[in-house]
Amino acid sequence: MIRRLLPLVVAATCLGGIAQADTLETVRERGHLKCGINTGVVGFAAPDDKGIWRGFDVDLCRAVAATLFGDPDKVKYSNLTGKTRFTALRSGEIDLLSRNTTWTFSRDTDLQLTFAGVNYYDGQGFMVPKNLGVKSAKDLDGASVCIQTGTTTELNLADYFRQNGMTYKAVPIETTSEALTIYLAGRCDVYTTDASGLAATRAATKNPDAHDILPEIISKEPLGPVVRQGDDKWADIVRWTLNALIAAEEFGVTAANVKSMAGSSKNPEVRRLLGAEELQGRAALGLKARWAVDVISGVGNYGEIFERHLGKNTPVGLARGLNAQWKNGGLMYAAPFR
Repeated sequence: MIRRLLPLVVAATCLGGIAQADTLETVRERGHLKCGINTGVVGFAAPDDKGIWRGFDVDLCRAVAATLFGDPDKVKYSNLTGKTRFTALRSGEIDLLSRNTTWTFSRDTDLQLTFAGVNYYDGQGFMVPKNLGVKSAKDLDGASVCIQTGTTTELNLADYFRQNGMTYKAVPIETTSEALTIYLAGRCDVYTTDASGLAATRAATKNPDAHDILPEIISKEPLGPVVRQGDDKWADIVRWTLNALIAAEEFGVTAANVKSMAGSSKNPEVRRLLGAEELQGRAALGLKARWAVDVISGVGNYGEIFERHLGKNTPVGLARGLNAQWKNGGLMYAAPFR
């Protein structure tokens, strides 16, 4: 029986290919992280005036680099569309996908991906020119809709219109910049995507007040970092880096005070997080004691990242909402460091 099964085991291992690789070791040997991000969404991933990529999703890539190398800048970015992102991840072109990607059943199972957590709770909405006079998504019967291909947005839109007995004409687009161009040219009546993406797109227009984001949210869109299935150690690195960002905000650990708190905090969980006390399992991942200090000093905690790129004082102007800490009525909740 063992002899008969052996070829099947070998075949399964070979078929696993990339998934069976030790991504952590590969990244460390290479000396930098390869991270997949969006082609350009203000606040999430967009180049600054010097061509340096900045944003909420970019900073998650930088946080993982800080975990591995103690340096958040040891990252190379690939700009991916909705169609190309999963192929790039599964082929090994990138190590980590940090690109407003919704965690769904089929992506988790059929595409054989592993979601390492949720870093932004979102939902799909609609944006229309104010001069159309539309106040509700229920008024969009017969509208032409700009929609990004290869996304859950397509399926949600079809479900919503069918459920409400309405029709629409889909205007397919590949990137956010293409959507903005077509929408502003009047080639579609409405643009639909995640509500955060709508806020970012509206902020990128010359006159944001000329556009309304309708009140309806028609879906749940838990967005988070994605890795290849079958590489648990690498998934743990990404997952616990995200947890460190969230936990740091909960405990008041910031980029400015993290080094002093590493030596002065009396909170046992903070001490374990920051390496002042031993954290069981840390050595199994090959992490140094103060890895989280490098992360938080390099990019800040979750709240600092959010406010820097997406908060009320930015052009995107988003409230925390569901992305507030659990103690403040939100859903952000890190697993315990113990």
